[in-house]
Amino acid sequence: MPDVSEQIIDLAKRRGEPVVVQTLRSSAAATLAYLAALRLTDVTAPLLAPLTALLVVQVTLYATITTGVRRVNAVVTGVLLASAFSAVVGLTWWSLGLLILAALTVGHLVRVSEFVPEVAISAMLVLGVTQVAATALDRVVETVIGAVVGLLFNLVFIPPVWVRSAGDDIEEQARRMRQLLVRLSEEADEREPRLPKLSDKLEEARQLDHDVAQVDASLTQAEESLRFNPRAKEPVLTRIVLRTGLDTLEVCAVILRTLSRNLTDLAARRGDQPLFPEDVAPAVRELLSNLAGAVDSFATLITSQVSSTADEAEAFLEVELDAARISREHVAQLLLTRVREHPKQWQWHGSMLAEVDRLLDELDTERRSANLARELDRVSREEREQNPRLHRIRRRLRRLRSRAKARLKPERTG
Repeated sequence: MPDVSEQIIDLAKRRGEPVVVQTLRSSAAATLAYLAALRLTDVTAPLLAPLTALLVVQVTLYATITTGVRRVNAVVTGVLLASAFSAVVGLTWWSLGLLILAALTVGHLVRVSEFVPEVAISAMLVLGVTQVAATALDRVVETVIGAVVGLLFNLVFIPPVWVRSAGDDIEEQARRMRQLLVRLSEEADEREPRLPKLSDKLEEARQLDHDVAQVDASLTQAEESLRFNPRAKEPVLTRIVLRTGLDTLEVCAVILRTLSRNLTDLAARRGDQPLFPEDVAPAVRELLSNLAGAVDSFATLITSQVSSTADEAEAFLEVELDAARISREHVAQLLLTRVREHPKQWQWHGSMLAEVDRLLDELDTERRSANLARELDRVSREEREQNPRLHRIRRRLRRLRSRAKARLKPERTG
């Protein structure tokens, strides 16, 4: 019993995850499609209707609209091919092989893109249930019913916007980066040789670099959920803010990997001696701690949806960056005075400072603002080029609104 209750609690906690939501939505849409097919057709078990609904219902409205037509095309093509084969030869080993070959070939001809295998899958399923659905018309009707139900389901029950889920993944990535910097700062202040532990930190930094791909997949899904979705507020701006923010964190992950590599090499060179001189170690620890705070504040800034929260996060980021810059100059001065005592280690010290400079440059608020402005200009330009008529209509509407406001101002004054 405790195990069952724990599973129920875990499922309740995960009810907002895309996988859980999509599972429930697909099940509901397939059931509705089956009930609709039972009422609208004479087929005893219209299984093609729920099958098509499963293929059409997507996790985002954009994916449903853009891929739904290709999916329906693939299923209908497979149904028609299987109907022709069942009427001529029926189900045999050689007819099945010939059907698969023909389905895959025709799938490329009808341009269903990534859904070519679904032509063959639908054809095989239909060929295997020829006794259940008596005619090709019944099978086509089932497919159309499933497609219509799937499309209507996503239009009536609009899929959620997955911005929060992507934001959580971005914040989790930044949190792990912050923890790595904190642990590196602790190792920098230790008095004993730290090579084994620093090697572990290097592996952790490499893993962070690899995990960016998973966060990118989550963000891509969030970007799709913003398109054509009436629930989305300022979809273009939100999409650009998250995308440019993740691009910055991706570069920061590469910098952290290089920084971890430099500290590991420095520990190997130092041997049994401490990583940094006694008077330099506390300053390095403070520098890395400030960088950790800056990474955390940057993630909070890009995932904030309320302007007041974003302003507060930007203020915190500025404080952390200023503190990190001051710490960086302090460390540079301390290391410069030690260059004569440890000239062989200076290249690793200089490389560490160079990576710190790169990290500060990536997290800089002015650089972020410039990236946002550049991306907004690019997206606006692409929209104008793709939809010139729509752009002209919008421009005329803005002019009409401005003229209407100008006419209303004297009346209000009077």
